[in-house]
Amino acid sequence: MTAKAEVLKINVKDYMQQLGVNALAAARVISRADTGQKNQALFAIADLLLAEAEQLQQANTLDLQAGREKGLDAALLDRLELTDARISAMAEGLRQIAVLEDPIGVITDMAYRPSGIQVGKMRVPLGVIGIIYESRPNVTADAAGLCLKAGNAVILRGGSEASHSNQAIAACIQRALASAGLPGEVVQVVATTDRAAVGEMLRMQNIIDVIIPRGGKGLIERIANESKVPVIKHLDGICHVYIDADADLDKAIRVAFNAKTQRYGTCNTLETLLVAQKVAAQVLPDLCKQYQDKGVELRGCERTQAIVSGIKSATAEDWDTEYLAPILSIRVVDGLDDAIDHIAVHSSQHTESIITENYSHARRFLREVDSSSVMVNASTRFADGFEYGLGAEIGISTDKLHARGPVGLEGLTSQKYIVLGDGQIRK
Repeated sequence: MTAKAEVLKINVKDYMQQLGVNALAAARVISRADTGQKNQALFAIADLLLAEAEQLQQANTLDLQAGREKGLDAALLDRLELTDARISAMAEGLRQIAVLEDPIGVITDMAYRPSGIQVGKMRVPLGVIGIIYESRPNVTADAAGLCLKAGNAVILRGGSEASHSNQAIAACIQRALASAGLPGEVVQVVATTDRAAVGEMLRMQNIIDVIIPRGGKGLIERIANESKVPVIKHLDGICHVYIDADADLDKAIRVAFNAKTQRYGTCNTLETLLVAQKVAAQVLPDLCKQYQDKGVELRGCERTQAIVSGIKSATAEDWDTEYLAPILSIRVVDGLDDAIDHIAVHSSQHTESIITENYSHARRFLREVDSSSVMVNASTRFADGFEYGLGAEIGISTDKLHARGPVGLEGLTSQKYIVLGDGQIRK
């Protein structure tokens, strides 16, 4: 990577353009790298992250201290923290990416045409990917690994709140790329914290092939509205669990409790619980007590409040809110149709789950709920690239074009048609 923009005090536009030129050159190199070389780099990054864990955490401590001084809330600080477990998870994610089948160069759908030519498709890299993200420094490693394996160069612009952590991780990545004989420009982490760098990335349509934002709704809305580069995104995660009239109630309580409390500050956390009227009086008292014992603030509809006392009244705004906090809205619904109707109106099309032993209800829910992940008898917290076997994810897309749901290796590639002939000419 070129010398840091802040050190040289150079113009941000010039700096970003230089990163882009570097990325274009590196994209050509990584696009033709073989699987072994890419895997060598991935394993080397994983080993260095573990070997340098103490240094990573020292850098992360600086970010956490600065974040507390700035008044970052608990959810943002949680996303920012690099624990031993999260560093190990980063390394494990990179190793899982390394052992995944390399999608690049795979040829599918070959078929003869009446003219005698064969027509098929070959999977190819996207080229140069720009990723703009907040808080989570693990994104630096996840994004680098996925983009590298998919044959892309990447420009990473993390938030200023994680600058020390991101630069420490970037140093490990640079060393690993060099050890595998690959140019460091395959993965470039923007050094300047000047917000103008984001605006420049959004206008680099002749260099960057796709932008992927990860962060708060404000950041993603800005990128979606201003970018001249195609965007893979989701704005928010208003996720639902519906406890059906034919649910196993012990299973329902276990899943619904986990979906909300396993971690609060993530986009796949449960935000609205829907419960069929037929079983509401049986399931809600026990489940709500467990939530309250955990410190979750509950906001319910009138029917919920009639069953469980001490619950705040849910407003119309609650049904459309991604809390990212220990707050949960609860609505008692008439049944499956009512639940599906509620989700259709209020969901962000991220993740929804039904808890039921009724096969027909499960099938209807899977077919009719239009979200990027739809589940039966499972916690919404599983809507994650690592849990889906993608090794790691670059983000989650609620769009319907190109990629949808957790975006892993295949989501970072495209296809081109290939034609094989033996001298055929068109008549």
